[in-house]
Amino acid sequence: MTDIEIARSARMRPISEIAGSLGLREEDWEPYGRYKAKVSVKNIDRLANRPDGKLILVTAISPTPAGEGKTTMSVGLGDALHQLGKRTVLALREPSLGPVFGVKGGAAGGGHAQVVPMEDLNLHFTGDLHAITAANNLIAAMLDNHIYQGNALSIDPQQVLWKRCLDMNDRQLRRIESGLGGKTGGIPREDGFQITAASEMMAIFCLSRDLADLKARVNRILVAYDTQGRPVTAGQLGATGAVAALLRDALAPNLVQTLEHTPVLIHGGPFANIAHGCNSIIATRLALKLGDYVVTEAGFGADLGAEKFLDIKCRVAGLKPSACVVVATIRALKHHAGVAKEKLGIPDCAALMAGLPNLFKHVDNMRAAGLPVVVAVNRFPTDAEEEIACLVDACAQHGVQAHLVTAWADGGKGGLELASTVMDLCQREPQPPRFFYDTSMTVREKVEAVAKQVYGAAAVQFSAKALASMERISQMGLDKLLICIAKTQYSLSDDPKKLGAPTDFTIKVRDVVPSCGAGFLVIHTGTILTMPGLPKVPAAESIDVLENGEMVGLF
Repeated sequence: MTDIEIARSARMRPISEIAGSLGLREEDWEPYGRYKAKVSVKNIDRLANRPDGKLILVTAISPTPAGEGKTTMSVGLGDALHQLGKRTVLALREPSLGPVFGVKGGAAGGGHAQVVPMEDLNLHFTGDLHAITAANNLIAAMLDNHIYQGNALSIDPQQVLWKRCLDMNDRQLRRIESGLGGKTGGIPREDGFQITAASEMMAIFCLSRDLADLKARVNRILVAYDTQGRPVTAGQLGATGAVAALLRDALAPNLVQTLEHTPVLIHGGPFANIAHGCNSIIATRLALKLGDYVVTEAGFGADLGAEKFLDIKCRVAGLKPSACVVVATIRALKHHAGVAKEKLGIPDCAALMAGLPNLFKHVDNMRAAGLPVVVAVNRFPTDAEEEIACLVDACAQHGVQAHLVTAWADGGKGGLELASTVMDLCQREPQPPRFFYDTSMTVREKVEAVAKQVYGAAAVQFSAKALASMERISQMGLDKLLICIAKTQYSLSDDPKKLGAPTDFTIKVRDVVPSCGAGFLVIHTGTILTMPGLPKVPAAESIDVLENGEMVGLF
């Protein structure tokens, strides 16, 4: 059966039952139909005296373009803990329409380890991403209108920083000319779009602790410079209140369930290659109050999502993860050994061993951050028994346990061994993670610290544009902000063709862009772009709705 067929065959429980299993009162949540609900942020304060549950981070090795099933593993682990009688909550990200209609697919898990209702989740869900898009574009509209209506703030149209966004892969919008059409068409200027998941508004949404924090962050968004080179903020445009109005309802986390009825809070959806890649702080804090065990994930490999989870999200929210799961697949490890895509299904222990340095680099990075680590091997039908044995033995020799997980085929039952080990790792008192850089460092020092420690780079090279940006950032007193490195997900380096665990490489920084509302600087490396494009044959071509209303082609 396909993912969508499995999801449709599920018998979901009314969301009232899922909310009740968490001890939520009727006034604590608002239904969005029978199987979705918004949970009030006020519950965090109401449950303030309840001890936090154990926070489990799920990350992965550097993936293939199809992904390695990290969400499937997260759901399988959550269901396994639930089967073991543990009060478990998952805290995950909302899918973006970009991957759904592109190549990678959605973010609801797969097989018998899924979040449902799957079709709702992967399309419009409760409208959060649309609200974030509207809030972002309201600032853009108010900024351009301010210039058009007399420009009292003396904004320099050539130094507008704020981009519009869209929750879709559309390369045509990366760089455009806007304001064309004569006197009533606005002020002509160079403009551009980025995908909503990479926008600063998404980061603000996910890093805000409450509505007041969100408003403070929106207020200090750097949108442009004036003709004297001075910063202009969203607060100066008078946009803060309206943005808050657009996001008020979206700030409440979304409650759904897995196929096995484990509660799931899904909220926010930044990408980890071009953004910070973690679900909202609000949802995570709420989950920690509602569950004894909370399973969350960080996007792509541990060099991207997990590093940002630690250096950004844990710093901002004061989180203390109790354990870390690194997801690996045999096909991806052989891919990192240079095996061609069409040969990944052929048993080859030698190639598997050659690809292991990528896995071990990610494991060692998480250990360096002070986290107890276990490896979850997401089994595929093409995996040979001898390959599985080779991988488990090699991990044991490296000092880390590895468990074969069959959550796709077996649901929570397929992750029971992993869940048992995770519970063992969670027995220790969680400690604050060890960060990869100190906020007192210069921007250059922070980037070099992550590049050398986490990626394994030999050096970092800054372009003239990046150096000029860093000088301006320093003069503005923004050099103590955190950093969010935008880098390819397919390699530990900034070159997607460098597989495995390369060491003799240089990270090339193109530009450094301040995101003052988010509280970090975006470091653009290599050729990474913040507006993806569709593949030659996008998944959208296979999606349709039949006359009876049934959707087809969605996974």
